[in-house]
Amino acid sequence: MVDTPGLFVNVESGWQIASLRYFDRAGSFAEAVREAVGRPLPVQLRAVQGAHSADNGHFVLAWRSPTETVLLCQSRVGFAEIQQRLADKADGCMVDQTGGVCVIRMRGPRVRELSLRLGASTAIPRLGEALSSRCAEVHVLTACVQEGEFISLVERVYAPHLIEWIRVTAADFQ
Repeated sequence: MVDTPGLFVNVESGWQIASLRYFDRAGSFAEAVREAVGRPLPVQLRAVQGAHSADNGHFVLAWRSPTETVLLCQSRVGFAEIQQRLADKADGCMVDQTGGVCVIRMRGPRVRELSLRLGASTAIPRLGEALSSRCAEVHVLTACVQEGEFISLVERVYAPHLIEWIRVTAADFQ
């Protein structure tokens, strides 16, 4: 965790994460996603958030490629429900990546400055965007679904490296 004036960074636990892989954005799998979460798959370079249901927490959908969207869900029950609803679709699949991906939430007025120091200016998402880039020399998907806040996804094996870069870089802000 980093907590310095203008910047708060935290490794978040409790998110359920899946890769939604599909052949056609207009196919039965994409329609089943829309029915399950109440939102369509995001278009290119976009990210959306919403509530799955009153009891099943919030989710984020972040575009990763023309045939892949990342789903983050705060509820195990909601995640399992979505997984069940998508299980029988022939034109797509939901791959649980909860154990292999680390979620890093960064917020505050200095989050853009931190992101710029870690990567390229073209890798800093605006509100409603999801951008893939190299950050601290590793691949990271970063989404902005709330103003002044980024959610970054990195493979768990690279998370300690990225977190250390963040910690050292943020030390310059003090």
